[in-house]
Amino acid sequence: MLNKDFYSTILAQVISPCGNYLVTGDTSGKLSVFHLSKITQSDVVLSKEDLLPKYKIIVKEGFQINSLLTTPQFLIVGVVGEIFGYNWKSIRTTNPQRNKPDWSIDIPNRKNTLDTMDINVINYDTINNHIFVGCGDTIYVFDLERRKLLKNLSKHVDCVNCLSNSETDLISGADDGVVNIWDLRSYKVTNKIVPHLSEPVARTELGKWIGAVSANEDYVLCGGGPRLSLWHYRFLTYSTVFPMDDKGIHVAEIYKEKILAGGRSRLFYQMSFIGDVISEIPVSAATIYSIVHQEEPHNVSCLAGSSPKVDVCSSFMYKNQQLSLY
Repeated sequence: MLNKDFYSTILAQVISPCGNYLVTGDTSGKLSVFHLSKITQSDVVLSKEDLLPKYKIIVKEGFQINSLLTTPQFLIVGVVGEIFGYNWKSIRTTNPQRNKPDWSIDIPNRKNTLDTMDINVINYDTINNHIFVGCGDTIYVFDLERRKLLKNLSKHVDCVNCLSNSETDLISGADDGVVNIWDLRSYKVTNKIVPHLSEPVARTELGKWIGAVSANEDYVLCGGGPRLSLWHYRFLTYSTVFPMDDKGIHVAEIYKEKILAGGRSRLFYQMSFIGDVISEIPVSAATIYSIVHQEEPHNVSCLAGSSPKVDVCSSFMYKNQQLSLY
């Protein structure tokens, strides 16, 4: 019998709040739950079964899982036009009867259309307990406690792919090639970056789409069709264009004064702010779509993408293990 997991692409991952579980979401519509504690022990000989999911959950038959988000209470799953919230207590049980969502949210259809859109990204505002949902060309803001729609943010003209937020700002990137900076107090766009208009950053052969954004108080990091680049938050000028060998950026993060990045490339990069390459990790997938990492209780980083494999690292220097959906 054909094993569909062999052809799966992992589009999203999260680590549970307790740090003991990795959950992946794939194009076959399944959540796969891995237990991290044994996998991360360097002195343990692992069997093939140890590297497989402990169990799987079908979220919505026939619909791929596009995005995942973890909050202290819920695992939030984005499919097509709908969000599901699973209590982490039910995820931690192996009883299939209890692996049911606690709630769901329907995303409103776009004006003048019956089409439902992929939920490409979900971002969490820990201060206000809000979630930002990138679906189509709109960012929907929901009160998570009441599951109530608060606002539609509609300044993009093509699909929103990525979000990053701070205490006062939300950064969004989309297929229209624009990185918008939103003031969360007014929900207005206060600034924007258009990377493909800067010649050293542009790659016309790959397009203008933005696949990843990240920010701290000083810088905005973004990439996609344009090269991965670091921009001054205040002046909105680029300071670094990174020397990656890639055909499109899907993952980029400012982490501990370092830059983490990957995409359509056989390497995942760790770099300095000035573009020095610190490490290059060979990856299983032709394209990396997500990275998750933590330091406690298990020091682990997980890389996944256009493959049923998950590369596991205990640092950002080399690969230690490889998990598999099948």
